[in-house]
Order: sequence, then C-alpha cells, then structure tokens
Amino acid sequence: MPSPPRAPKTASLHHEGHYYRAGCRYIFGMDEAGRGPLAGPVAAAAVALPLDRSDLSQALRGVRDSKEMTPLQRESLDGTIKDIALAWGIGSSSSVEIDRLGIVSATKAAMQAALEQALGRSDIRPDCLFLDYMLLPERRDLPQVSIVAGDKHSLSIACASVIAKVWRDKHMRDLDTLYPQYGFAKHKGYGTAAHRRALQRHGPCPEHRRTFAPVHSLISG
Repeated sequence: MPSPPRAPKTASLHHEGHYYRAGCRYIFGMDEAGRGPLAGPVAAAAVALPLDRSDLSQALRGVRDSKEMTPLQRESLDGTIKDIALAWGIGSSSSVEIDRLGIVSATKAAMQAALEQALGRSDIRPDCLFLDYMLLPERRDLPQVSIVAGDKHSLSIACASVIAKVWRDKHMRDLDTLYPQYGFAKHKGYGTAAHRRALQRHGPCPEHRRTFAPVHSLISG
C-alpha cells in the first residue's frame, strides 16, 4: 500500500515559547526577501503572532522558510498569516536606495519601514524582535534576538519570510509588464542565465542594481 502523504513541515514555536514564558507577550518576527537579485527592491516584513493561541501551529500549518515553499503554498498562506497576526507590515528599499546605501543598510531600512507599518496598524508594542541572523542597531530601544536560519526555526520569522517573498514576487511580476524584455516575472530579478543574456542584449533598466557586479561590469566595461 502507498504510504500516506507527509504532513507539511511547519516552523517551530520553540523560541517564541521560551521568550513568551519569560514575559515577552508580543514578539515581532522579521525577515527580508530579495537581497541577492540583480534587479528590483529588497523587501522586508514584520509579523506579531497571537502566542497565547493554543492552536497556532495548526492554524499556520505549512508555514516555514519561504524558500522551501512553492509559490502556490506561499500565496495560499499569505492571507492566512495576515488574518491571524496581531500586527503585520511590509517595507522595501528600491534599487536606487540599494545602490546608494549598500544592500545591508538598505535591507535594514526596509525592515524598519516594515516594523513601523506594523506598529501603525495596531496598538500593541514589541516586547522583543526576532530576526533572521542580523540585528537592527537603529532600534536599540527594543530587545532583539538574532536566530541563525531563523526562518527555519521560528514561526514568527517564517511568517515574515512568506509575506515579504509574496509581496516582492508580485512586485517583480508588475515590473515585468514595464520591462518585458528581461523576464522579471520568471526569475524575479535573480542572476539566472536567461537574465544575464537579457542584460547583455538590452543593457540595464532603471530597476537594475548598478553596484552589483554583473550589472556594474556592463556599465563600466
């Protein structure tokens, strides 16, 4: 007999539970999408989950590192996350801002914008921030926890990962209608062979990150 289908993996609430028991009622998970592409913005999201919900893991079943999910899985769970969350927000930094600030600073600016949007949508305030590897020194007023591979090991961060990825993918599909010659809808701005061939043929558009080596070499070559 064929074995029954495996239940989809779901990121853990282990870290959230530890800090919740220590008195952190409102934990905002944060993550980004799009640090590596040659074109388009970097996006970030902030999500606060109702950690007192006993069925939270079941309600968010299947939410994990967005890179391990299919586009259909991400899009189907994006609305569920937003409905369940106590607060959520999205921020982004454009390709121009990435070139001006550098990708690390631009990513942190997007994360701060996401946090501010989340706070503006709710009257709750963070007891703690959960971040995937990096920290936000600009928000020293808030306790922060850096979790290596956080989108795999924290459901709050995984939720932020999904929201940021869904937003950015849609944005890149929208850009594809403006610049169809590059194939943004397919590769989302990443440096695929097809994208690099389009760059060689058409040169960069305003959405390309000119400080990133493959684009910079075309400009300076």
